Amino acid sequence: MICTKRIKEKNFQENGGKILKNQRVRIFSEAELVKATNNYADDRKLGEGSFGSVYNGVLTDNTVVAVKKSKGVDKAQMNEEFQKEMSIVSQVNHKNVVKLLGLCLETKVPLLVYEFISNGTLSKHIHDKGSRILASWTNRLRVASEVALALDYLHSLADPPVIHGDVKSVNILLDNNSTAKVADFGASVLMSPGQTNILATKIQGTLGYLDPEYLMTGILTVQSDVYSFGVVLVELLTGEMPNSISKSGEKRNVIQHFISALENNHLFKMLDFQTADEGEMDEIEAVAELAKGCLNSMGVNRPTMKEVSDELAKLKALHQKSLAQQNSEETDHLLGESSQSFCKNASPPMNQSQTVISLQIENYTHSN
Repeated sequence: MICTKRIKEKNFQENGGKILKNQRVRIFSEAELVKATNNYADDRKLGEGSFGSVYNGVLTDNTVVAVKKSKGVDKAQMNEEFQKEMSIVSQVNHKNVVKLLGLCLETKVPLLVYEFISNGTLSKHIHDKGSRILASWTNRLRVASEVALALDYLHSLADPPVIHGDVKSVNILLDNNSTAKVADFGASVLMSPGQTNILATKIQGTLGYLDPEYLMTGILTVQSDVYSFGVVLVELLTGEMPNSISKSGEKRNVIQHFISALENNHLFKMLDFQTADEGEMDEIEAVAELAKGCLNSMGVNRPTMKEVSDELAKLKALHQKSLAQQNSEETDHLLGESSQSFCKNASPPMNQSQTVISLQIENYTHSN
């Protein structure tokens, strides 16, 4: 028992416990998280990645959390990954970025404790045909706008700026209000003031979403995130993963197919949802053109995330205005129909002479 306590204290010190105690994050004990996750039971596992697994946990105050536990294969490497992710997420504060609640330093490789996002990944809702969250263009446009806002924040407003490094639909979560939250900063890097790129020691990210320029040069830039976001936009529009399998069983490059369809006016054959009207189709085409710009093979020719975010915000505002106008017209139409129906069913008003005659007949009847 004493030996175990000493090991925990040693791990705590080695993992920077004294320094991290001063950070605005909660320090959890190992016992708290073991209890919260039912000793990391398989039925509590939310997902698995290169870093490790994420488990659903319930704290003693009934707060639901997501606990990120490393695979623990290489302590030095895992600690480096942890320190990097912790340094990024502890300083990030945005409504569309998953929030770090705290960490545990008593284990060999520290554990990260995040807010629990209840509705799962964007990928799940795109590819699960039973999900209704993305059935409408309204929700797809809103989610795209929220993710762009988060990435713009990381690139332009976080101090220091952050390159996410692994933007994909699996790393975007939806909460109980279907609000998008960018997650998983295991491949992310912090940018020094004035720095525009990072020469990576190893290529990280997910094939299909990776910037081809980054793959060729090993140089990671904020424009690499822009490319990956372009792939997510295509996925939102078409419902297809970047490297999908065709009906004949062959792999096809969805990005090339998408750009070809857009250039040949066949875009709407690829859409994964029903459009309501011509106004929506114009918005969809604008988003498709934006995605095409993000997917330019040369990073310098891509828009910035700020430009992308601003454009999506404008389209979202126009869409909401159009919806409000439609609702107003429908209300006026219903009120008009209701008024006409009332007029048809109501008795015609009596003029003064009719009223007098009616009263005279009524009085005569009563007197007799």
